[in-house]
Amino acid sequence: MSLIAQHPYIKIERKVTGLEQYQIELNRIIYLYKDKVITQYREFPIKDVTDFSYRVIANEGGILYLHTIQGVFPYIVKSSPEAFITAYRAYFK
Repeated sequence: MSLIAQHPYIKIERKVTGLEQYQIELNRIIYLYKDKVITQYREFPIKDVTDFSYRVIANEGGILYLHTIQGVFPYIVKSSPEAFITAYRAYFK
């Protein structure tokens, strides 16, 4: 298993206690290997991955979309994942 690229993403978790609601920002990493893509709780065989795309949101990062045969999975990113996407396309397209 050889790592090709990785990129940080965040998960926003909402907590409600009594009358208060707050958000916790969890830092995570998406990994691209020769045979799979791994996130915190999911693993996708590379044969199921069809593409990655990215949409900027209000100059504060954006959303990295993982396109698979099971559907599209969004990941919130604070920095541009263009190098990650380029690595995927150079290696697999």
